[in-house]
Amino acid sequence: MPEPDRPCVLISGGLDSAVALAETARDRGPVVPVYVRSGLVWEPAEMYWTDRFLQTMPEDFVEPLVVLDLPVADLYGDHWSVTGEAAPGADTPDEAVYLPGRNLLLLSKVGVLAVARGCQSIVSGSLADNPFPDGRRVFFDAMGEAIGLALGLERALPIETPLAGLGKAEVIRRGAHWRLDLTFSCVDPTSDHRHCGVCNKCAERRRGFGEAGVSDPTMYAMEPAPADGS
Repeated sequence: MPEPDRPCVLISGGLDSAVALAETARDRGPVVPVYVRSGLVWEPAEMYWTDRFLQTMPEDFVEPLVVLDLPVADLYGDHWSVTGEAAPGADTPDEAVYLPGRNLLLLSKVGVLAVARGCQSIVSGSLADNPFPDGRRVFFDAMGEAIGLALGLERALPIETPLAGLGKAEVIRRGAHWRLDLTFSCVDPTSDHRHCGVCNKCAERRRGFGEAGVSDPTMYAMEPAPADGS
C-alpha cells in the first residue's frame, strides 16, 4: 500500500507561501505547515500573521504549525535583515533583499523534519520571477537529490513549487478567495506587526495587487513619497 501523500509546506506568512499552502492543503490535506525562525527582524510579525492565516484553514486541511529554529546572525553579521537598520526602500531592486543561501538553509532543516515526519515532499511558494540562484528549478531538483542522499532515502525528496509558473499578480488573482488580508510581506514592520508601507517588499505587494486588479486590503503604516519627491 503506498504511503499517503502528506507534504511539508514552508510558510512565511507572505502571499506566495500562503496561497501555496492553502491550495496544497485543499487538494492534499492535511499538510504539515513549517515556519523557520532565524532571528530576522520581521519574524515576530510574520509569525503573528502566519498564525492568523492558519486559523482560517479548515481543521482537516492543516496539522499544527511546526516552528524550527535556524539562527543566522553568525552568518549574516551586521546585515540589515538582522539589525533592522537601513532596510531596502520602495525604489530598490529585487537584489536588495537577497539573503545568501536562504533557501539552501531553510530546505536543509525542513528536509530533515519532512523525512522524520514521514512527509513525501516539501512545498515552496517560489514564483516564476524569483531572480535568485536558490530560487531556480535546477536548485530545487539538486536539493531534493541531496536531501535524499543525506538521509538514506532510495529517491530524491521532491521539492515542489506549484506557483513557479506565475508572477505576483497572477498569484493574487488566483488566491483572492483566500484571506490575503491576513498575509504579511514587509521587511521593516511596525511594532504592532503592520506593514511599513515604504520598503521593497511593501512596494512589491502594492504593485502586485495593482497589476492583479484586486483591491489591496493591507493596512500600511505609511504611504510612499510621490515619484517627484514633492
